[in-house]
Amino acid sequence: MHKVSRFRWLHISAALLALSIIGVVQPPAEAQATSPAPNVRSAPPVQIHALKVTLLSTMLVGSVTGVGEWGFSALIEADGHRVLLDTGAHPDNVLQNARDLKIDLSDVKEVILTHNHSDHVGGLMTLRKEMMKSNPSALSVVHVARGIFYSRPTPQGEDNKMIALKKEYEATGGRIIEHEAAAEIFPGAWLTGPVPRKYPERNWSVSGKVQTPAGLVEDTIPEDQSLVLDTPEGLVVVTGCGHAGIVNILTFAREEFPNEPVEAVIGGLHLFPATDEQLNWTADKMKDFKVANLMGAHCTGIEAVYRIRERLGLPRASAVVGSVGSSFVLGEGIHPGPLAK
Repeated sequence: MHKVSRFRWLHISAALLALSIIGVVQPPAEAQATSPAPNVRSAPPVQIHALKVTLLSTMLVGSVTGVGEWGFSALIEADGHRVLLDTGAHPDNVLQNARDLKIDLSDVKEVILTHNHSDHVGGLMTLRKEMMKSNPSALSVVHVARGIFYSRPTPQGEDNKMIALKKEYEATGGRIIEHEAAAEIFPGAWLTGPVPRKYPERNWSVSGKVQTPAGLVEDTIPEDQSLVLDTPEGLVVVTGCGHAGIVNILTFAREEFPNEPVEAVIGGLHLFPATDEQLNWTADKMKDFKVANLMGAHCTGIEAVYRIRERLGLPRASAVVGSVGSSFVLGEGIHPGPLAK
């Protein structure tokens, strides 16, 4: 039985308060869609029993199938739910890789965008328009976290492509849900929303500014969010770039799931420019979470994967560099592809 976390008590209290107020006028449907209240966790907790995560965009190609790019995308299939996390960099890359891998995305309704960077949102419109031809509801809901639409001003103009992309996407009938806190998007699947930065991990390369309610400040990618999947084997955490820092992400997940080990970390961790000292610190902290599998893709870095594997004492099959077509299957482990094996 899960211990009720601080976040859950806050969510439950807010929900009970809302229910106790009679005669309150509900906000318009559009306002509810774009700025929902935090979700209340299912009670009793529901875990995911069948799970597969397949990489559709990353730098490395592990076989003759697919094309690599500096970008990220992953398809999550969990107990009948199918969700696309990020959409790669080039407009057509995820679309073509999915076709090459014989993966049909037309029945995927929901998309998670981890943050505003173009190497994670570049394929959204191509995928939406192409899949709409066979299913109008395909990729019709996008989950984002607060801060993704903040202005990133530069001397050359606006640097946040998500501002224009939002208008283009909504013009197709698509709906964007902006999360301000952790939220359960289907039973057993949680978005972190913006992650508190307990540790001073600086896992980003940008050097610009972001216009926040507090003013113009350093752009730390405040909206960076990850997906946490609760399974009987432990948590499976899927990141886009992990700009919030993988240790911060796992620390935040532990507050929601205090007694669970981490069965797998999958995605980009933005550790490719990290020093040996930073990598050692990160790996040593990850030990506390009992990480059993690591599929480090995109911006994780090849050396970073090997260093973390060594420090965690993981076998070769349990810590690999992710490639296009690589997958993690609950109960089976990582299927890396021939080159990444």
